[in-house]
Amino acid sequence: MKKSEKVTFVDNLVKDMEGAKSLVLVNYSGLNVKGQQDLKRRLKEVGGRMVVVKNTLLKRAGEAAKMDKEALTDTVLSGQTALILADSDPIAPIQVLGKFAKEFGSGADAPFPKFKIGVVDGTFQDEMALTKLSTLPGRDALLGQLLSALMASEYELIGTLQGNLQKLLYILKTKAG
Repeated sequence: MKKSEKVTFVDNLVKDMEGAKSLVLVNYSGLNVKGQQDLKRRLKEVGGRMVVVKNTLLKRAGEAAKMDKEALTDTVLSGQTALILADSDPIAPIQVLGKFAKEFGSGADAPFPKFKIGVVDGTFQDEMALTKLSTLPGRDALLGQLLSALMASEYELIGTLQGNLQKLLYILKTKAG
């Protein structure tokens, strides 16, 4: 890539990073071209995209986008790095990465792609936090769980009140009869 192309690429990457709901850095070593295409297709379905970037260009773009300094260390920006950007739902691409790693990884010890770090809704996330986020159920399932938790207390209250009414009726029937 020529120097002028690099400058344009970094400028475009900065705009993409600033507009993203979440961005995650992954190590994609061990992932063949077919696997990369499959992952990109899956990410596109949920409003995410994968950009393979040289570490030096990613560091420049991250500094220009005022990314957290922890995300731009040499230990994070080593090896093969891909940037996953989420334009709409910040969690969905992370879940896709988690499912993809389980399906195509070579065992639980060495799944690929492997999370490095991420920024989700402006909050820095390390590898463990991203792994936990990747195992969460979908948004609709979480909303369903929340609704059932909220409704459970109302059902218990109704059951308690009905139980007291039934006891009162039983007492009145025994006194009358």
